[in-house]
Amino acid sequence: MAAAVQALPLVPALATSIGSLPHTDARAAAELVLRSHPRLPAAPQLPARTPLEGIVAQWARALSEVHIEADGSITVDPTAAHEPPRAVLDIDAHGGLLAFLEVAASMPQPPPRVKVQIAGPLTLGVALQRAGLPTAVAFRRGAEAARAWASAIDEHVSAQLAGATLLLFFDEPALVEWNGDDPPLEHEVAVDILSGALAAPGCSTGVHVCGAGNRRVALEAGPQVLGVEVRDDLVHDADIFARHLDAGGWVAWGAVPTVRPVGESPEPLWRALVSVWCELTRRGCDPVLLRTQSIVTPACGLALHGTSQAERVLRLARQLADRVHDQAIAAKLTLGA
Repeated sequence: MAAAVQALPLVPALATSIGSLPHTDARAAAELVLRSHPRLPAAPQLPARTPLEGIVAQWARALSEVHIEADGSITVDPTAAHEPPRAVLDIDAHGGLLAFLEVAASMPQPPPRVKVQIAGPLTLGVALQRAGLPTAVAFRRGAEAARAWASAIDEHVSAQLAGATLLLFFDEPALVEWNGDDPPLEHEVAVDILSGALAAPGCSTGVHVCGAGNRRVALEAGPQVLGVEVRDDLVHDADIFARHLDAGGWVAWGAVPTVRPVGESPEPLWRALVSVWCELTRRGCDPVLLRTQSIVTPACGLALHGTSQAERVLRLARQLADRVHDQAIAAKLTLGA
């Protein structure tokens, strides 16, 4: 049985990042996120430092039948016994996270809350399936690994940052596979697997949906926070966004693009976010909840950016969050809160 979940450790208009950064120096990456987003810094993942910090390599390593190659790819031994996952943090594969916790703990005023991101069970299941495991086995083992890591991360962060609360995100880029007519698993089965992972740790949890990934699978699994890229097609899911917000759920708006250049001004990004909010409101979402139950992030990870570009993206996310904060305060005052 999962431990009792912490109260959601959020306040309106926080800024954070998705996870990956381009740095090869783990301490420099940690210092950047702590400086850029002091109220909700995200532990960096650093695949440029080592391929072992890639999204699959970093977390599939817990499984006894999986071998991680030097380039970060995985191979599976079909004859190996399926032992319980061994979720152990080490400097090779988790240097970014370990440096982040060390730097945060040494600060005169450590952050009140932190975000850590791990691979979700569906993404691990797809990777294991492609590596040769039968579908049912691949998703069972992916789910076991994700649950084991979720509990281990929760315990480790609590030990290293006793005064901070943890928001643990499951990264699910594989959700794009659930958009077609032939998904790897039935919709309901995928929801159950993801829901089981979300229930594993005692901390608050979220799901990051990359790009055009299937947001309905993610939301039906019951995350407290849903991370999505700001796109025009979000309005097609207005009904589930409305239910999520009405139930107390939060949205991490990926409002700073990561696949094209961005300038120095947050103004066009702000207009794009507000435009989506206006259309969601027209389709039934509460305009106050859209603003007061929101986080601002880059659209995706920043591993393929230069370090100066990554720093600019993080700065823009914080500037947008400041604008959201102003609107959230105005919305509360309008309601007399």
